[in-house]
Amino acid sequence: MQRKEYPEDGELIVGTVTKVQNFGAFVSLDEYTGKEGFIHISEIATGWVKRIRNFVREKQKVVCKVVNVDMQKNHIDLSLKKVNDHQRREKIQEWKNTQKSARLFEMVAKNLNRPVEQCYQEFGEALIKKYGSLYAALEECAYDPNTLTKDGFSGDWLQAFEKIAKESISIPFVEIKGMLILSSALPNGISFIKEALQSAESTEYEDVTIDVKYISAPRYIIKIKAPDYKVAEHQMKKAVDRVQSKMKGKGEFDFEREIVE
Repeated sequence: MQRKEYPEDGELIVGTVTKVQNFGAFVSLDEYTGKEGFIHISEIATGWVKRIRNFVREKQKVVCKVVNVDMQKNHIDLSLKKVNDHQRREKIQEWKNTQKSARLFEMVAKNLNRPVEQCYQEFGEALIKKYGSLYAALEECAYDPNTLTKDGFSGDWLQAFEKIAKESISIPFVEIKGMLILSSALPNGISFIKEALQSAESTEYEDVTIDVKYISAPRYIIKIKAPDYKVAEHQMKKAVDRVQSKMKGKGEFDFEREIVE
């Protein structure tokens, strides 16, 4: 796979510290073969840095922001202090995913008995263009093998790609909980409550599950499992709204988002 030769200003990179001196640290750029950057001591940390080795050491993996690239001099200035914790975690995870997807793509090429570069030319580059990264393409395929076909991809490589994706990629799911508190003094109040709780468990998404569990009257736990928090919270709101609508004029309704079992 072809990659640009130099990083861009403002880009976050993963690197390995190769040498630490009193005035700064040299960093080998893991994503750019043969390229090295430099972190001046003023870019190591916020505030005064008395001893640079308190912050960086040789062979340490670091996430830095590119502050200047001089291609003529082959010089890349980096900053460690301009990267916050969230950016660091996100970049490290992205880097790990990139490393993993590269290994998995090599396995796909091996199973097809074709050179890796040929596979990139045949379908790898197109997958990256469509989904943003090879890892994203593998995730899509692991989640729903028909996605690639629906998106217009075809060829004898699809089966090999699907096999590797399903065997090697775990789709992350999140779970959120809440407490429904329902009661009714009407003669057929139990039927109303049962109908309301059943309405909570319906969802328009195949990858979302909603379960309601009886604890002790009038309390019921509602659990929602979804691909991400945004979808989960949206589905929780819709489920709670359905229950509240069913209970209107038929009994008491309350909902607690945070619960302790």
